[in-house]
Amino acid sequence: MTITAERKQQLITEHAQGENDTGSPEVQVAILTERIRNLTEHFKGHAKDNHSRRGLLMMVNKRRTLLDYLRKTEGQRYLALIAKLGLRK
Repeated sequence: MTITAERKQQLITEHAQGENDTGSPEVQVAILTERIRNLTEHFKGHAKDNHSRRGLLMMVNKRRTLLDYLRKTEGQRYLALIAKLGLRK
């Protein structure tokens, strides 16, 4: 259900704005998207796991908040990110 350190580092290097960037909205959204996709796969086999479902909903809300912030401040970065990650508007 969690992502490996190697995959997380790969996501950081793909979406980072600078050399030591780990906190930009793009990086945070990319990591949250990977975790959400992993949990979605988990629920295909464990439909009654309500404790993890709560965590999933919290992650989705956090990602939505970050995307709203990015759309409000810098629209071009927002459009590039959702296109790169394959998210709906």
